[in-house]
Amino acid sequence: MKVALFGASGKIGRRALGLLRERGAEVRALVHRSPLPEEFADFTEVVHGSVTDAKATDAVVSGADIVLQMATTKEDPATFFDVSIKGTFQILEACRRHRPDQFLLLGGDAAQGIWFYPHPEPINERTPRIAYPGYYAFSKVMEETMAEQYRHQYGLGTTILRSSWVFDEDDLLNHFSLLKNVDPTEKGHGFGEPTEATLELVRAGKEHLPILLDREGEPLKRHIVHIDDVVHALDRMLGNEAAINEDFNIAAPAPFDYRSAAACLAEKTGLPTVEITCPDYHGFEIDITKARETIGSEPQNDFATMADRAIAWRKENGDRE
Repeated sequence: MKVALFGASGKIGRRALGLLRERGAEVRALVHRSPLPEEFADFTEVVHGSVTDAKATDAVVSGADIVLQMATTKEDPATFFDVSIKGTFQILEACRRHRPDQFLLLGGDAAQGIWFYPHPEPINERTPRIAYPGYYAFSKVMEETMAEQYRHQYGLGTTILRSSWVFDEDDLLNHFSLLKNVDPTEKGHGFGEPTEATLELVRAGKEHLPILLDREGEPLKRHIVHIDDVVHALDRMLGNEAAINEDFNIAAPAPFDYRSAAACLAEKTGLPTVEITCPDYHGFEIDITKARETIGSEPQNDFATMADRAIAWRKENGDRE
């Protein structure tokens, strides 16, 4: 298997490299600024350049059986269009010329409007694409739309791995940190309308576990996924005929609600909880039936497992932030 990889130095890209090494694949990766970890240098051919450069993307795609597009940026207005949209276009154009067996895009549930819009039913692959405010969600919609159109226009075999919010290491503890999320860097990943009493806790440096509530005072429901389960799903998709020209929503075995989740963490950490109303956000659940039935994707990490793993990681490594 010859694989062209874009975004190899990213959070999921590095794990994809490990998977490809286990599968004995020949890998060619595009490297822009961030070098690859040395542990992957022995089996990865590196092409230096930018994903926006047609010659560089063509050189990476040439001769590949499978093309993995994982290169992205978040809420950076200076780079999101060139990297996520123009970059994906350049890769798809190279695929149109070289005809790999599979183009696999790492998408995100941001393309289906999670958290910002009501979803009374579980979100599945038929749920319309509708970006929530911001550059990142817009880019996810555009990437998926381009991949789908190249599927129709040119008969390119495409697969979309539409991942929920990916957690690794102590990410879960960082998300359930009052002190780190009252002033979030990314809209939607922080908290809603903390009261003055809650702000006093922040100013005093008193850590609490948030119980996020909707406008009716009910705990919000949310779906996330552990990185191991994303890599497992990727493994089930690579070179799998059943995955060609299909989209798959990938998430944890079940969603969590913030009251139960905070209680779980409180028992494990001894930290107190605090309620925070988030009137502009909406709970949601991801339906992963299609991935289970079509490609045999079986996520193993529920909320309690992810909490245990995050606590164990932090005990060994310390607080990352």
